[in-house]
Order: sequence, then structure tokens, then C-alpha cells
Amino acid sequence: QVQLVESGGGLVQAGGSLRLTCAASGSMSSIHVMGWHRQAPGKQRELVARIGGGRNTYYADSVKGRFAISRDTAKNTVFLQMNSLKPEDTGLYYCTGGTFYPDRYWGQGTQVTVSS
Repeated sequence: QVQLVESGGGLVQAGGSLRLTCAASGSMSSIHVMGWHRQAPGKQRELVARIGGGRNTYYADSVKGRFAISRDTAKNTVFLQMNSLKPEDTGLYYCTGGTFYPDRYWGQGTQVTVSS
């Protein structure tokens, strides 16, 4: 079993920055791809960013150029640096992981609120 615990969410003004951290533990041998999903009010849950074992990354169009995902494999930690935050970035951010796509394991989520 895999446990994912997020931290770093909070309230920030538009234009500000936050850094989310995900600490992973448990049986990590099957986890090759890590990611961050978000659930915005009234919207479907979406994949914001993901990172593979070879450090290849993907970003949703809405966050390209503003968010950066990274991982410290030795410490089983994944980060999401969020800059130039907008009110539409508000939502519950989940750390996720999986073998080929980051959707098998989910954390409890951390709330990000961006005020205008």
C-alpha cells in the first residue's frame, strides 16, 4: 500500500506563490509516475501536472509557464511550485501516483485559495 500526504496549501493573493509538497511512503516499487490533480469548485477534477521516472513532465495548458513539478526520488517527495497564482487556481489539490498514469493512489488533498 502507498500513502501520500500533501502539505503547503493555504490562502494567497493573486500573483503570489505557493509550494506544495507530497510525502510518499509504503510500497513505492510500482509507482513510476507522480502527479497533482485539482478539484475546483463546480468543475471536474483535472490533472494539473505529472512527472515520470525520467523526469519527463506534463502540464495542463492552464498552468504552463507558471507551475513546475519536481521530485526527490531518494526522499520519495514530490513538489509543485506554483507562481503567478490566479483566482481560478483555487481548489483542492491532490497528490497522486501510479505505474503508467498518476491515478491509482491519492492523498487527502490540500486546499489552495487564491483571492483576487
